[in-house]
Amino acid sequence: MGEVMDDLKREHLRHTQLFANVGFESIEYLFDGCEERRLERGDHLLEPGAANKHLYVILEGELRVYLSDRNLPPQAVLGPGECVGEMSLFDGQSASALVLAARDSRVLAMPHDVVWSLADSSHGVARNLLAIISGRMRESNRALVALQARSLEFEDGSSVDALTGIHTRSWLQEAFPRAIARCERDGMPLCLLIADIDHFRKFNERFGFLSGDAVLKRMARRLADGLRAQDLIARYGGEEFMILLPNTDRDEAVPIAERLRELVAIGSGLKTGEGVTLSCGVGQRLDGETLDLLIKRTEAALQRAKDNGRDRVETAD
Repeated sequence: MGEVMDDLKREHLRHTQLFANVGFESIEYLFDGCEERRLERGDHLLEPGAANKHLYVILEGELRVYLSDRNLPPQAVLGPGECVGEMSLFDGQSASALVLAARDSRVLAMPHDVVWSLADSSHGVARNLLAIISGRMRESNRALVALQARSLEFEDGSSVDALTGIHTRSWLQEAFPRAIARCERDGMPLCLLIADIDHFRKFNERFGFLSGDAVLKRMARRLADGLRAQDLIARYGGEEFMILLPNTDRDEAVPIAERLRELVAIGSGLKTGEGVTLSCGVGQRLDGETLDLLIKRTEAALQRAKDNGRDRVETAD
C-alpha cells in the first residue's frame, strides 16, 4: 500500500469522507492490505445477492447505485471521496444493490479486517464511518418517504372524482363498509342517503354538457359543505350522489336530507336561468344488513321520490 499511498497522495485521501480530519501517522501501515481497482464504464462493482467483503472509497470517476431495474433512475450517484459497500460489509449480508461505473473510475478497495482495524486505531475514522452510515440511512428514509408520497398521491388520484372533487364509487365500496362495521360494533344507528339531480339528462340536452358539468361541480360542493364532519359522500353515478350518515337514525337523517335538498336549489347561480332540484331517498340500516341491500332499499325510496313529483325526500320501508 506504500506505493498506492504515493500514487493517491495523502492529501487526496484526506479529502474523502472516511479520512476527513484524520492523521495518517498512526494508521498508515494498515493501508498495506488495500488495493486500487480500476473500473471501465459499465463495469459492475457490486451486484444484488453477491457477497461483499470490501469497503470502496471512490478516488476518481462516478458510480451509480440501483436498487432494482437499472433502466429506472439510480438510488444514488457517488463521486470522488464517497464510499460504497459499507452496509453489506457491516451487517454481513450480501449486497442489496447494483453498483456500476458510470464512467471510467478508480476505487480503493479496503478489506473488512482493515476497515475494523482503522476504526479501532482512530477515533476519527470511527466517527466518519458512523457519519457515512447515518447519512446513507437518512437518504434511504427520504427515498421511502418520497415513494410513499407518490403512492398516496396515486391512491388519492384514483379515489377522487376529477370533475367534482369528491370521492368516487370505488372509494365508497371500501370506506362505507368500514364505517358500517364501526357503527355495528358500537351499537349505533346508521343511515344512507342517495340524492339524484332531477331531469339532468334533459338539462344536458338543452344546455350542453359544459353547463351540466358546472351543475355537478356546484352541487357536489354544496352537498359536501352541508354535511357534518363524520358524514361520508361519494359520486355514485353520473348525477347521483351517495351519502353515509354514521350514528344517525331515520328521524335525524330526514331533516339532513331536506336541508341538502334546499341547499342545491341553485337556479339563480346558473347562466341558463334554469333551476335544478334534487330528489332524495333515505334508508336506515337494519341489523345485519349488508351495504348492497341497504343501497337497494334506499334506491327504491329515491325512485318513489321521483314517482311522487321529484324535488322531495322519501324514506325506505
